[in-house]
Amino acid sequence: MDSHKHAQLTGSDCRISRRVGGRFSLYGGDISGENLELIPDHKIVQSWRYADWPEGVFSKAAFVLEKTETGTRLTFTQSGVPDDKYADIKQGWKDYYWSPLRTLL
Repeated sequence: MDSHKHAQLTGSDCRISRRVGGRFSLYGGDISGENLELIPDHKIVQSWRYADWPEGVFSKAAFVLEKTETGTRLTFTQSGVPDDKYADIKQGWKDYYWSPLRTLL
């Protein structure tokens, strides 16, 4: 929920609100959405859409953080992705988020 840290991770400018109902915009507006639920240090739920999706179509992304004996477990789910965009979205998460996070951590 930190625009500066997100930009460092992804190498792209972004704007991220830290409040429920606040909006975010990533990758020059290619991705946008709204914060639906925020529980500090535990859970982020957001609506997500990509600029090339049909008007009004949003997915729902949830990030849940759980402390473990050796660190933190991140559980990610995303629903509502248009079928014809699924493969690209799945690869995008790997390329732009999970691989950079793995390198960072």
